[in-house]
Amino acid sequence: ALLRGTGGDNTHLLILATGERGLCGAFNGSITRLCRDAAFRLKREGKQVKILCIGKKGADMLRRQLGEHIIEVVEITAKQLHYAVAEPIGAKVLELFRPGEFDVATLFFSRFQSVISQVPTALQLIPLPPPEKKDGDAVGKAPGSDAVYEYEPDEEAILDALLPRNISVQVFRALLENAASEQGARMSAMDNATRNAGDMIKKQTLLYNRSRQALITKELIEIISGAEAL
Repeated sequence: ALLRGTGGDNTHLLILATGERGLCGAFNGSITRLCRDAAFRLKREGKQVKILCIGKKGADMLRRQLGEHIIEVVEITAKQLHYAVAEPIGAKVLELFRPGEFDVATLFFSRFQSVISQVPTALQLIPLPPPEKKDGDAVGKAPGSDAVYEYEPDEEAILDALLPRNISVQVFRALLENAASEQGARMSAMDNATRNAGDMIKKQTLLYNRSRQALITKELIEIISGAEAL
């Protein structure tokens, strides 16, 4: 079922993963903006939207415009990320999917490229998208489809065990990518803040020196004028 989904496209679950703290530049805002644009686009198309927020910053930013669509906010309180943090979130998504409360689930997070580059990303979780076709692959033919594999137990038993776990793994991956992206964004933001503070100090020091020099010059002129008057 996770491969095919429900077969519909009416209800979308948007899973927004952001941070718990600020002072990291546009990190939280960029992910939230991507999710918000997707929600507005789906609403214009007549779709029903539900939002599951991982991290309070995203929920705070969406509450004014899309507060009625937020079904739950999951706060990450663990100081170190482990798979056990993501597993309950994956279980929550499956718990919503089994009774058919949504048709399509999309995960929004920030993909880490470098310290100065973090890419807001939308990843469809349910139904699982087909693998991307590479150059040279036949049309309509998956890479390596000529290979013959034997499974024990059968394919359905393996998929029934792996696909639910894949949801939690993808959530865990998003949390790890977010953690790296957040620290990179915070380091860049603090570096920019330090540089701006240094520039401001230089400007204020220059202004102070000019004012002091003008005041001293004025006092000297007054002294000289007084001496000449005598």
